[in-house]
Amino acid sequence: MTAKILDGKKLSEKILAGLKRKAGDLRRKGVIPRLDIVLVGKDAASRIYVRNKIRASEQIGVKGKLHSFPEKAGKEKLVSLIKKLNADKNVHGILVQLPLPKHLDEQAIIDEIAPSKDVDGLTTCSIGKLVGGEALFEPCTPKGIMKLLEHERIPLEGKNAVVIGRSNIVGKPVALMLLKRNATVTICHSKTKRLQEHTKNADILVAAVGKANFVKESMVKKGAVVIDAGINSSGGKICGDVDFARVRMKASRITPVPGGVGPLTVAMVIENTIISAERSGRRLKR
Repeated sequence: MTAKILDGKKLSEKILAGLKRKAGDLRRKGVIPRLDIVLVGKDAASRIYVRNKIRASEQIGVKGKLHSFPEKAGKEKLVSLIKKLNADKNVHGILVQLPLPKHLDEQAIIDEIAPSKDVDGLTTCSIGKLVGGEALFEPCTPKGIMKLLEHERIPLEGKNAVVIGRSNIVGKPVALMLLKRNATVTICHSKTKRLQEHTKNADILVAAVGKANFVKESMVKKGAVVIDAGINSSGGKICGDVDFARVRMKASRITPVPGGVGPLTVAMVIENTIISAERSGRRLKR
């Protein structure tokens, strides 16, 4: 068996084409969708992610604006900017690029973002609403994963889904979103005992652990759908959390890194910004 490769890049291009039409409709109504990104420090990977988000945004008609701060920037300066952006009616999406330097409390900074502009879906309010099943914005990487599963018509109801990783960015939200679609969900993490016993029972396996090639062929059930949400550097190359070459020979479907979940994450940031702009436009009509 050789798994079908799930092309996230191709799907993201299709989604972005639709968003470009929506952005055009908004502009004709006098609403210019705008995404503001806050970046702290000179982390090379973060700068690449930000560049990709702004480039993709502007290609479809969403105005992207970057606010850069030095590595040692204090909380006060970041909070002051976020409050200004919250109050600016021309701003529809605010995103704080993670990770932040260690001296900053990430969740405290993110929680300064108005929930109505939290297009990353990571404020405490947003996560709480996700738990309750009424998210204002679904977190972008998990949302991209669900879009991919839906596009591929992969059944979820009653299936065993295992998520490796419990971060607020990917692990917990994707587990909640799978649960909402009636999958039976197990979350595994660094303290899980006999991890392989859990993963080998998975019809859908989501790897979001942040360790290069962590998921081996022996951990995967034959015919499983394997979603790799990791991005790591190994030997000078970008790779995911899954040993792609070997696991591909056992799974039925698998996402590559790069070209799998990553492009969809960017597309979902833009989609959430468009949604926010549409809501803003409806408020202006009242």
